[in-house]
Amino acid sequence: MARKYYKVGQRPQEYKLHPDGRRPLRRIRLPFTRRHLLKWRAEHNPKNLVYERRLDDKKPLWWFVGLAALAVSVPFMPNIWISIAATFCLFAAINVLWTLVIGTAGIFSLATLAVVGLAGYGAAAANVYLGVPWPFMFLIGGGLGLFIGAILALPSTRLDGLYYALLTMGLAEICRIFVSQLKALAPSNGSINGIGSFIPEDWFLQRPGLMLGFFAAFAMLLLALLVFRLVHTERLGLLLQTAREDEAFAEAAGIDYRRARLLVFVVSSAGLGVIGAFYAMFYRSISPSVFSLDQLLLLFAMIVIGGLGRAEGAVIGTAIVTLIDKGLLELGPYRILLIAAVMLIVTLTTHDGLMGARSQFRNFRNRKKSEARAARTEKGGEVMPEEATEIADKQEIYYRRFDKRLRDRLKTLVTPELIEEHRRKPLGQHSDGLARLLNYFRRGEMADKYAIMRAPDNFNHYSIVAFSGVRGAPPRLVDDKIYENIDEAYHAVFLLRINDLMES
Repeated sequence: MARKYYKVGQRPQEYKLHPDGRRPLRRIRLPFTRRHLLKWRAEHNPKNLVYERRLDDKKPLWWFVGLAALAVSVPFMPNIWISIAATFCLFAAINVLWTLVIGTAGIFSLATLAVVGLAGYGAAAANVYLGVPWPFMFLIGGGLGLFIGAILALPSTRLDGLYYALLTMGLAEICRIFVSQLKALAPSNGSINGIGSFIPEDWFLQRPGLMLGFFAAFAMLLLALLVFRLVHTERLGLLLQTAREDEAFAEAAGIDYRRARLLVFVVSSAGLGVIGAFYAMFYRSISPSVFSLDQLLLLFAMIVIGGLGRAEGAVIGTAIVTLIDKGLLELGPYRILLIAAVMLIVTLTTHDGLMGARSQFRNFRNRKKSEARAARTEKGGEVMPEEATEIADKQEIYYRRFDKRLRDRLKTLVTPELIEEHRRKPLGQHSDGLARLLNYFRRGEMADKYAIMRAPDNFNHYSIVAFSGVRGAPPRLVDDKIYENIDEAYHAVFLLRINDLMES
């Protein structure tokens, strides 16, 4: 007769590979890193002992599915939604690099748009006034971003938290006022127009140009994610994660976390400079609105909604805010209130944005399960409520519950007549009640189990010891009393066990 096995847990739902165990595994690594493209877990199936490989980290697959779905669906969208998708990719790339500064480096900088704007203005001026071809604008923007980031990183060694945030916000506002009043660089209301672009002039604002702009912005997002992965999960990111837990320990261990923070800040600023040059080419113009506080607060809302310190949080938050701000234009100013409401709800209900909601729900579910287990075990009293939550093998809880009920039943059998029966005849045939007690004592665990030891100097003298239950640890002497009769020693052990039973 064939047995039918039922699926238990999530194990049957995982995708499994069955490689040849005699051949070595070949893992694909990311360029310039020691990280594998996919994180696999190799183990043997406990049921059929077959060698299996399971995907331990499914985030790369979710990234691939989400980005591939976006790239495939955009060509079928109307022009307005293609423009919105390109804007999403552009701001998502900015937020991913900003997440490196705030989350990984731990520097609360609000000068992100200042770096993007200054690099964009510099690259645009080089193209319009110096005739620099548009491909070299990326180099100019990256160089300017690197230089500006190095300047902004210096105050971060002396200031921290709110003071540095206020400083960078003031610098961004100063940059906006300076550019708007610099007539020699931007004569028309502080803006530079007619910038060279990778989009042909005939295609600008047409569907081919919109498609080309989207895929270029999509490539910028992929590059920003690659930079995030190379920095956050490699040596710099690991050093900063150690320092984030305990700066004193990191410094005692020889980790120069201040230098690592500055390096991450400079690298992300260089990337923001490249995005600034791309911003100028994408719109074929740049204006002081890129420095505006309104745009900065929208970017901040994207980070707060998605989750701080995570690339997926930056992308998800950017998608939500962009859809509300650009896709619901018919709501007018009410869409800003809608963004504020979403940000408030996320802040009140989650601990770390939308991307932290899953782990928060798991912790809540595990806590409720632990409370339920504690309530069930507290009724019998055999397991402490706080101990029940730490026991992984729940069969242990049920065994203790059964053992407590058995002990409660055996306590009713202990009478003076039963003790006297054992004193008269420790060995041999006993009554039913005494036999049950002795059988329970024999099945006891080795830890603190009593035994009789002969005295080394006198073969007819006995003492009582208790086993430690630890391999290699000698038994301990219970008391200094010496018994000259083996039956007396047996009865003394019985009395000790009876005493332990009644006090349990």
